[in-house]
Amino acid sequence: MLRLIGRRLLLMVPTLILASILIFLLAEVLPGNVGRSILGQYATPEDVAALNRELGADRPLVVRYVAWAGNFVTGDWGESPVQKVPVRPYVMAALWNSLILAGFALILIVPTSIVLGVFSGLRRDSALDRVITVSTLSMTVIPEFVSGVVLLYVFAVWLKWLPVTALAPEGAPFYERLYYLILPAIPLMFLELGYIARMARVGTVQVLSMPYIRTAVLKGVPRSRVVFGHVLRNAMVPTVTVIGSQVGWLIGGLVVVETLFSYPGIGKVMVESALNHDVPVLEASVLMVAVVYMFANLVADIVVALLNPRIRKGG
Repeated sequence: MLRLIGRRLLLMVPTLILASILIFLLAEVLPGNVGRSILGQYATPEDVAALNRELGADRPLVVRYVAWAGNFVTGDWGESPVQKVPVRPYVMAALWNSLILAGFALILIVPTSIVLGVFSGLRRDSALDRVITVSTLSMTVIPEFVSGVVLLYVFAVWLKWLPVTALAPEGAPFYERLYYLILPAIPLMFLELGYIARMARVGTVQVLSMPYIRTAVLKGVPRSRVVFGHVLRNAMVPTVTVIGSQVGWLIGGLVVVETLFSYPGIGKVMVESALNHDVPVLEASVLMVAVVYMFANLVADIVVALLNPRIRKGG
């Protein structure tokens, strides 16, 4: 297990370097001029050029990347020329907000989708299996801005059961913050429920066809023991892998939900920084999403290794 974790961590280093290069290049080729975006259209060319020199935007691309990467590693992420605040606390606060929202959504998504998927797999080709499959897959085709607007109108505006915004009052206890996150978490649940439930169903069907399951049934092993002791453990291997890959998407793909519910998360920060040509914030926020994505996959690999002894032993 330690060797597995060590190999994954070593693999993350070149992956993170490559991701940082791509993120830097994409951010630097955004249309527009940094100095012009900050000073406005009425600023003189001399003032724009002076600001670009001050920000280092006129230096060669390689020099700027090396300086940016070195400062990022040492914790000096610079200052936002648009927001006029240090980049690191600004981005980390937004990332923490998105992690809370994504984590709360996963608490709703993972148990529900696994239960539905396993139950559907155990009742393969039955009417209930078809109902679960069709209904969960139908949810995935509903865009989050459609389901979010409908849920917002029904439960916040009409019934007044839930708050309109996702941001709790300042100083509110943690459980109250979760209450404010119920409504924005549901559209995310719709998007992920069908995909993860489908993987759980496929894994369950595959495990049920294995010879050792048939042997256990023929020996008279109780069905509950077969399901929880053999089927569930082995069927979760592909499902856990999918869940790990979806965490990064949840963090970076919260743009619509965070905008709709006025939630100051990392997705909203990325969009605003791209529109305002706030390059330091955009580069830092996208790179942090990549870091979260890689660590989520590392955790998924560890869980899969715990579920499957062959992976732990290098099989």
